[in-house]
Amino acid sequence: MKHLVQGWLAALALALFAFALPAQAQLAVGRDYVVITPPLTSDTPAKIEVIEFFSYACPHCKDLHPYFDRWSTKLPSDVVVRRIPVGFNQPYYQLMGRFYYALEALGELSRLDSAVFSAIHDKGLKLVDEKSLTEWVVAQGVDAKKFYDAFNAFGVVSKAKRADQIAQAAHISGVPALVVDGTYLVTGNEIKTLPDLLVLTDKVIDKRRLERSSKKK
Repeated sequence: MKHLVQGWLAALALALFAFALPAQAQLAVGRDYVVITPPLTSDTPAKIEVIEFFSYACPHCKDLHPYFDRWSTKLPSDVVVRRIPVGFNQPYYQLMGRFYYALEALGELSRLDSAVFSAIHDKGLKLVDEKSLTEWVVAQGVDAKKFYDAFNAFGVVSKAKRADQIAQAAHISGVPALVVDGTYLVTGNEIKTLPDLLVLTDKVIDKRRLERSSKKK
């Protein structure tokens, strides 16, 4: 009986210890994230960079967008967000990538970002080529010539190509996809809602923060 009690107490202590572990320690490779090898190079190495790989063409990205938008405004000061539109070597997705960077170059991204998702997925507009994109942005108050210059600028075209290279290096096969500090691709194979994906991303961020801290010691 004494050994049974001791065994039960040991099991209880173990269970309580597991319960007390920080959230990041309960993460599992394969289930919650996969390791990116080699890790991506960060634009802001002093901070933990979260990359959202997405496309305006993707309905799931449209669904995530309002949650991600709110979540990104509440992140700690040591975390920075970077968004990368993925082309997947498909003309329509590549078009959307250039569109994103053109809006960014024009300073219109924050104003029209959500509107692009809505135009495509809620209103069913066929924004499928430069002509239809131009007509749409003009209707939103953007000068046609300025949009043409931005959309065809070397810098915009180069950014779109570079975005695809980064996505390939991260082994992105679908969007939306979130990468933490160039090291972990959040998978969340067991999550059921989009907000849950962001909760999981917070845990992966915490994990990466602890790893960074341990390296400094």
